[in-house]
Amino acid sequence: MRKKKLTERQVSIMTGIPQSTVHGIKKGAMPRMDTMELLAKGLHLMINDLVDTPYLKK
Repeated sequence: MRKKKLTERQVSIMTGIPQSTVHGIKKGAMPRMDTMELLAKGLHLMINDLVDTPYLKK
């Protein structure tokens, strides 16, 4: 969201994920894998682009 300068509402519309779920993820909730897939598809990203961890090669 930050990199693309999108609001929670915009992400919700683009992905079909409820805004309350987007808000929860933004606040640190762990999304389910199907939610990650919807986020990646709606935002035109790879799932690993959504994950910030030192255990993924970039």
